[in-house]
Order: sequence, then structure tokens, then C-alpha cells
Amino acid sequence: MQDVPSLVAQAREGRPRAVARLISLVEGASPQLREVMAALAPLTGNAYVVGLTGSPGVGKSTSTSALVSAYRRTGKRVGVLAVDPSSPFSGGALLGDRVRMSDHASDPGVYIRSMATRGHLGGLAWAAPQAIRVLDAAGCDVVLVETVGVGQSEVEIASQADTSVVLLAPGMGDGIQAAKAGILEIGDVYVVNKADRDGADATARELNHMLGLGEARGPGDWRPPIVKTVAARGEGTDEVVEALEKHRAWMDEHGVLTERRQVRAAREVETIAVTALRERIGDLHGDRRLSALAARIVSGSLDPYAAADSLVESLVRGEGASDPTG
Repeated sequence: MQDVPSLVAQAREGRPRAVARLISLVEGASPQLREVMAALAPLTGNAYVVGLTGSPGVGKSTSTSALVSAYRRTGKRVGVLAVDPSSPFSGGALLGDRVRMSDHASDPGVYIRSMATRGHLGGLAWAAPQAIRVLDAAGCDVVLVETVGVGQSEVEIASQADTSVVLLAPGMGDGIQAAKAGILEIGDVYVVNKADRDGADATARELNHMLGLGEARGPGDWRPPIVKTVAARGEGTDEVVEALEKHRAWMDEHGVLTERRQVRAAREVETIAVTALRERIGDLHGDRRLSALAARIVSGSLDPYAAADSLVESLVRGEGASDPTG
């Protein structure tokens, strides 16, 4: 068993081993997970969470590394969660993005962690919300969350980040991708990376056109900016940071930041509750109550929704299910 109060205190001091152990407890769904979250709760709410998403090959890792450098020049502590595909053999992160961020490996003001999706869809690891909370409590001013890069379905980051950055690149079909459902709805800032390639201006124009065709925006509403970068050379990164800070200021002014964080917390609570219910229902396999409900459904005396309602009610009460045969 880990000494959670000691780990939290060390993490607050910026000790990377303590941060790593706390995130490992989260990823492994340790029995001490509730103790960890309770200890971290009063220490969170200060980090600015930025999500970076986009198709594979647009330069997410390079852009993330460039943003780390830009924020470090302003003296901010930065945490990075790089979500990678799971290895089919070990279940761990495959091709860890830390390899592409080696320039920051020796910087005590930067903490980089690769996380495996472990089969979780939507571009994030299931433990990402809790890992973000660990980095927040550890004193990171900015937490950059780089998603796995699975394409159009990778929209979950919008529910986990304060600001979502969508990266595109010329010559990769991203202009067409931008028109598809989902992608125009999650971006707060759009970045056309590899802008030194042919077609960058055309991609930016098409994206601007598609944003103009999107949902109507009134005076004072946020209009996502489009920034062109060459992340490999650090070009345009300061402009991205400027766009991020403008979005953060706009959210503060309009109360959007608090609203987003409350929605995020509500979803997290819902996920935890649903997971707990699933585990308890899983324990019922082979239980006479479930078998009796199934028998009534087959006989036609009970429909599956009524049976499910009866089961859920009993689980929520924490009591034994009422006799389903009655």
C-alpha cells in the first residue's frame, strides 16, 4: 500500500516519481484510488487544460512539444498527457510520444506521461480525467492532452479540455474532414500545421469557409481562429499560445470556463456511477434474481425494461432485489 498523503505532498513539491506513482494508481484502478482523489480534490482547479486532436500525421506531438517550449519561456509549469494506442501484447502505450518530446526530458518544470487507451474509444484513455487532476494538483499551470489520433471519432477531448485545439495539415484530405460532423463542433482554435507545404493557404481558406457555414454566432460569441504553423521549426507557436490565452480570457469573461468544468465534473461522476453499477450487475450473473427476471421475460409476463428498472432500483438502494417472481 502506498502512503497517499506523502505521495501527494511530494507531488506538490514537483517530484516526478511521486506524480508517476499517483498516475499509476489511477491507471491501475487501485483500491486506493478513492483515497487519492479525496486527497487531491482541495488542490485542483488551477491548471488550464488544453486538448490537441487531429488525424494521424498532422504533427500533434511536434506541436505539443513546441507549445511546451512556448509556455516554459513564460515560466509556466507544464504537464503533458500523450495518449497512445495500446500495445496488443502488453496493453501498455505503444510508440510513446515522449520519444518525440525528448528535448524537455531534463526540464524539472515539465512532466510528460504516455497513457495507453487500453481499448477505450474516443481518442483518450479512460483514466485521463483523473490523471489530469493529478497534474493539476501537482502544480502544473498548463496541462496539454494529446489524443491518440484516431480520426473523425476522436471528439471526446472536447469534454475533457478547457480549450480544444484541432490540428490539420495540407495535402492530407483534412479540408474535407473538416466538413464532417463533429470536427467543426469541438474546435476552439484551429491550427494548420506544416504551413510551409503547398496547399496550406487553400486548407486555411476552406476551413474558414466551413466555419462560416457552421452554427450561427451572435455578437460576443467566440469565433475559432485559424493559425498557420510550422511546428518543427517553432514557427507560429507563439500565435497559437496567444489564441489560447484569448480563448481563456473570453471564457472567464462569459462564465464559460466554470460552466465547462462543471459539465466535465458531472460527466465524470456519471461515468463513475455507471461503472459501479455495471460492476454490481456483473456480479449478478448466475444469481437467482437475474435468472428469475429472465424467465419472466421469456414467458411474456414481464418486459425487459421493467425488469431492468426493478434491478437498477434494488442496486441503487443497496438492497437485495425484490422477489422478481412476485
